[in-house]
Amino acid sequence: MSKRRALVAGNWKMNGTLASIRPLLAAIAGGLDEETAVEVVLCPPFVYIPEVSDFARPGRVGLGAQDVSEREGGAYTGEVSARMLKDCGCRYVIVGHSERRALYGEQDGLVAEKFRAAQAEGMIPILCVGESGAEREAGHTEAVIARQLDAVIEQAGGAAFANAVIAYEPVWAIGTGKTATPDEAEARHAFIRRRLARHDQRIAEELRILYGGSVKADNARQLFNGADIDGGLIGGASLSAEDFLAICRAAG
Repeated sequence: MSKRRALVAGNWKMNGTLASIRPLLAAIAGGLDEETAVEVVLCPPFVYIPEVSDFARPGRVGLGAQDVSEREGGAYTGEVSARMLKDCGCRYVIVGHSERRALYGEQDGLVAEKFRAAQAEGMIPILCVGESGAEREAGHTEAVIARQLDAVIEQAGGAAFANAVIAYEPVWAIGTGKTATPDEAEARHAFIRRRLARHDQRIAEELRILYGGSVKADNARQLFNGADIDGGLIGGASLSAEDFLAICRAAG
């Protein structure tokens, strides 16, 4: 790991019930060392944010959301604004997750608007970027990542990444059991850092870039050894306290 403090974010997606998340939260909170070497953020479904908020501890367990509206407020039934999320104790919010892009048609411009909306309320966006299997096979991986980054830079500017996190999530690896090789993941992270260094070298060096895509307890340490990999955005494994804690230890 680099000198940047590692971040491990658990994205629970649309999973869980009160009966299942309460023991999960207790096990995660109880399993973290008092002076944990990593920053941990849990991103539950909207309705469980207050429950997770009760377990949030500065420096140990932080609270994040899985999505945010690009709007400040108004007649947008079903949407949740950044102000609302902040009011509930959220510090982080995921924007541009591949499932939002693929299933709900979120384009780069909209993702950039959500990024800006989160930052306008003092929240830290976790910007997801990554290529599909078809794009990978066609050799377009870096072009896709560059396009996704540039859309945010065009709207928010390169300086905005001083208060942001990026998660590289190869779409072909999410929930498939397939994982980028450590060398492949490191190469993509290094590309992201170089791309942002064109705008500000210091911000690029300090930026935390996470890897997401079938990270498990048995492959986390090898992945996180990359010099430009600063932790993980964890999906299914974050629903098991044992697996999630093992990943956190690997990141530390």
